[in-house]
Parts: sequence; structure tokens; C-alpha cells
Amino acid sequence: MLVRIVGLGPGDPGLLTLGSLDALRASRRAALMLAPAELTSYIESQGVEILTDLAADPALFVRGATDAVSAVADAISDVMVSLSNHPEHVILSSASSMRVSKDEGTIAIGIIGNPLSDFPGLPQFVRALESRGMRTEIVPGVPRDILSAAIAMPLVPLPPASTHHTWNDLIEIMARLRRSCPWDREQTHRTLVPYLIEETYEVVEAIELNDETALSEELGDLLLQIVFHAQIGSETGRFTSADVIDALSNKMIRRHPHVFGEAVIEDVDAQWKNWERLKAEEATGRKRRSRLDGIPKHLGAMQRGQRMQEKAARVGFDWPAASQILDKLVEELRELAEARRAKQDDPHVREELGDVFFTLVNLSRALGIDAEAAMREANDKFYKRFSFMEARAAKEGKSLADMTLDELEELWKLAKI
Repeated sequence: MLVRIVGLGPGDPGLLTLGSLDALRASRRAALMLAPAELTSYIESQGVEILTDLAADPALFVRGATDAVSAVADAISDVMVSLSNHPEHVILSSASSMRVSKDEGTIAIGIIGNPLSDFPGLPQFVRALESRGMRTEIVPGVPRDILSAAIAMPLVPLPPASTHHTWNDLIEIMARLRRSCPWDREQTHRTLVPYLIEETYEVVEAIELNDETALSEELGDLLLQIVFHAQIGSETGRFTSADVIDALSNKMIRRHPHVFGEAVIEDVDAQWKNWERLKAEEATGRKRRSRLDGIPKHLGAMQRGQRMQEKAARVGFDWPAASQILDKLVEELRELAEARRAKQDDPHVREELGDVFFTLVNLSRALGIDAEAAMREANDKFYKRFSFMEARAAKEGKSLADMTLDELEELWKLAKI
């Protein structure tokens, strides 16, 4: 026998998450505590039987009053016993209106807002149900304190752009966008990936240009992506922005015992080793077969290579000196030349070229240089010089494509001045 404790959101049917609605439909019957008439009617229209009189005073139950919580648990127990005494009772399966299945004894208790934050008596209620032999499942909803009641009303203009806003304002703005903007409403975690990557690189560009005004704006754009994903998570009942913040805060506290606990860390190297050890002890870390797991495969190839080398170096697998890496680079270049002379197939030549790149990344790391950043700077330098060549040729009424190699070399020398 299962009792689902389902978050109903602020009370507007439009803000009932997909996860909550699915849970209510799957339960087939629900008691809705203090739900507005419009929301109750909407849930009933979705094929959910609305149970009444489970709580003499729903307000006391939602506030977590001991007697009210216990009384509701008793009432649910009675309903469950009644269902178990009628095994012939069948319900329509949620998968198809043409299929039926035995009622397994499931009831949903709808809580306005999010049960995890808006139901003070949740722990007591769960214990009361479990003591009566019932399993529980909690389905989050949109918290009441994040979305003000105004969001359920016709939208009013937002305050002027110069107004200072809070974190809760940002969450509410995002919720309004998801509710009222056609483009925002149709986005998913997957469709947002290109924008997340683009905004990240724009932050990097602002940092490298040392433009702090742009950096402030670009960090805001990146933050919007995080809030966007959190809003989608809350609508499907998976997680909310509060969960994101809690997970991050707990992780930082857990991984910095020398700051938030009594541990003593002597230097940066010791900090890295302790960091890796703590990560390995976490649930995610225990699932990894290699210490190299966890580095995103979609990172730039040079950046991923450098991250792998850094992790390997933390267990002592590293070159003692940069001079030895230079020797290795000479060796890899020789192997590349031999592969080309032997006229072997392209995959082998590509493999040897990859070894050259990997060794260069290793050299960058040994020199304390970020390989990806160095490559971006080289790209920018080439762009500026080539653009200069194009402009100089156009000034002379020429096109680079029509010039000889010697003429191009002269322009290149000018561009380097």
C-alpha cells in the first residue's frame, strides 16, 4: 500500500508540475488539502477521484498539528483496509483506457506548494504512515514561497530595469517566462544545451578581454541557464533551484573539511589529494571505474587531455621535468614523420599526430599554461594578422587569392610588425 505526498504548487492549475499531475493520475484517488476549487476541478477532470473528509480541519493538518496528522494517517489506513477487502475492485490503467488492472491501494495526499518546504508535519506524517504498514513517496511541487500569489493572476508589467531584484524575483521571472512565453515554454534540458555552451564561452571571452562590465552581464546570462534548467526540473517534479543550491553547498562543505571542520591541509598539493579522496568516497565517485571518469567527454579535446593528465599527475604518473617532455615531443614528431614516409593508412598517421598534440598539452601543463587558452590566443593572433593581410591587399586593389606565395609572405611579415 502506497501513499504519495504530492506538491500541488501555489494553487493555479497552470503551475501544477507534470510530475505531480502524473503522480495524481497514477494514484487515481487523492485528498487535496486546502486546494482552491479551480485546482480541485482541474485535477478531477484528469480522472482523479477526489477524497473528502480525510481531515476534519485541513488547515491544521497542513500546519503540522500532531492530532490532525495522526487523524489523517488513521483515516488513510481505514481507506486502505477497505480497498484490500475488495480485491475485485478494478481501475482503468493510466497506460490505456482499454486496459484494466487490480487496484493496488494507492492514495495521493495533495499539499499546496512543495511538501518538502510547505508541510511542517511531513516527517511526522511519514513516520505515522510507515508505522501503520504503508509505504510513502514524496513528489515535489513548486514551493509557495518562491512564487507569489500574483503569478496566478493576470500578469502585470515587471518593475523598471533599474530596480534591484532578489534571487526569488529571478526565480519568479523564470517561472513567468515558462508560463507565458511560447519560446521559453517549449524548451527542454536538451534543447538548451547549445545556449548553455555558448553562454559559457561568452563568459570566458569577457574574462580574457578583461572586460568586467561584459563579464557581469555574461555571468547573468549563464546564471539564467542554470535557473532555466532548475525551473524545468521543478515542473517535472525532479528538482528545484533549492535542491541545486543545497547540493552545491553540501558538496563544498563536505569537500573542505579544513575550512568547515577540524582537518589540517598543509598546501595546495595536499588539498588536491584530499579533494580527490573525498570525491571518490561520494556516491558518484564509488560508481566510477577510473579516476579519469567524470571528466566530460564534450570538453574541447585539448582541455579534456589536460584534465586527464592533471588527474594522472596527482597519483605520481607524470614527467619529472619539462625538458623530458620536450624530448618526448621530438620522439613523437619523428614517429609521425616515419608514419608519413611509410605511406601507411590515414588512421595511423592521425594516431601519431594525436600523440603529438597530447604531448604538447602535457608540455603546456608542465609550463603552467592552459593549453586551450593558449590555442585560443593563437587563433586570435592568426585572425588579426590574416585580417590585416586582407585589408592591405584590398587597399592595393588586390585579392589574396590572386597573389603569389612570395607576396603573401611579405604581407604576413608586415602583419607581424
